[in-house]
Amino acid sequence: MANIYILIGAFLISILLGRVIIPNILIISIRKKLFDQPDTRKVHNRPIPRLGGFTFFPVIVFSFAVFTALRVMLNEIAYDVFTPQMACEFLFLIAGLTLLYIIGIADDLVGVRYRKKFIVQIISAALFPIAGLYVNHFYGLFGIGAVTPYIGIPLTILLVVFITNAINLIDGIDGLASGLSMVALVIFGVIFIHYELWNFAILAFICVGVIIPFFAYNVFGNADKGRKIFMGDTGSLTLGYIISFFVIKYCMYVPGEDMQAYGSPIVVAFSLLLVPCLDVVRVVLKRARLGHPLFLPDKNHIHHKFLDMGFTPRRALITIQIMSAAFCAFSFVAVRYMDNTLVFVIDIVVWTLLNIWFNKIINKRLYGK
Repeated sequence: MANIYILIGAFLISILLGRVIIPNILIISIRKKLFDQPDTRKVHNRPIPRLGGFTFFPVIVFSFAVFTALRVMLNEIAYDVFTPQMACEFLFLIAGLTLLYIIGIADDLVGVRYRKKFIVQIISAALFPIAGLYVNHFYGLFGIGAVTPYIGIPLTILLVVFITNAINLIDGIDGLASGLSMVALVIFGVIFIHYELWNFAILAFICVGVIIPFFAYNVFGNADKGRKIFMGDTGSLTLGYIISFFVIKYCMYVPGEDMQAYGSPIVVAFSLLLVPCLDVVRVVLKRARLGHPLFLPDKNHIHHKFLDMGFTPRRALITIQIMSAAFCAFSFVAVRYMDNTLVFVIDIVVWTLLNIWFNKIINKRLYGK
């Protein structure tokens, strides 16, 4: 039970620290005029501070370090589980987070070209395989089992960069990126508790804790009173990178550490991130088809679709969250009774059909056809 109490303590401390730090970031942002300016692509119509993500990295690292040390002092760490290998995984995670935090700050304050951001993301992603953490098994998806390091390591780097950017790009309306991230982090936390991987579970709930006060300011804050804030690239890159870390850890097959109690790890992890990941794929394919630059922002993301259908930002947030939850629920249940590949394909087909339906609604509403 001691680990549960430590987890709860870490969770509460991260909420408290976020609640204390965010108002101070708001004051600094307003005094220094560090705002996200409105434009034709964005939903907000007045300057809003965008430095909320500055809170995430220091609170996460502080809380995780303190409560891990507390577990050591209380002799609550099982060293046959928390091995030197696992210690390296967390150290490389912190190293990668540090790089992304620096590039995120630079981007939020002065702007950084996407090529530089990609280079930093690739370097950060490569730290996981260096720590021995990479996708090495597909659990029967498309008939594929074990994967060699020559395939698994490049795939892992690509996957980490992809997930990190997916969370970054879905951050288009209040609460969407943070809300989807919270749900994924809670489920990963529960999964890791089930397998008694307490360090991962504690980290997951620390992340949830630091998101909660940000979510309150982001979704319910009053911009006219200077109480509203965005997470910026610093926050979305941090969340995306940590979530990708959990995805790779969960999906990596280790003999004697079979994590298939909830179904195929590949399909389960995919279902948690289906909305942001498939949305990025759809947007990039559309840009390529139209001959538009692949990495320049536009108004084709899923939240833009809901706004074009006449939804308010709040209704769009709730509807997309429900849609994501429905995909998760289906995949969690179906993967126990159906072939992994079939569940995966059904998710993609349903997503595609939904987007075709959304497009028809938009065309009828805007163009009468």
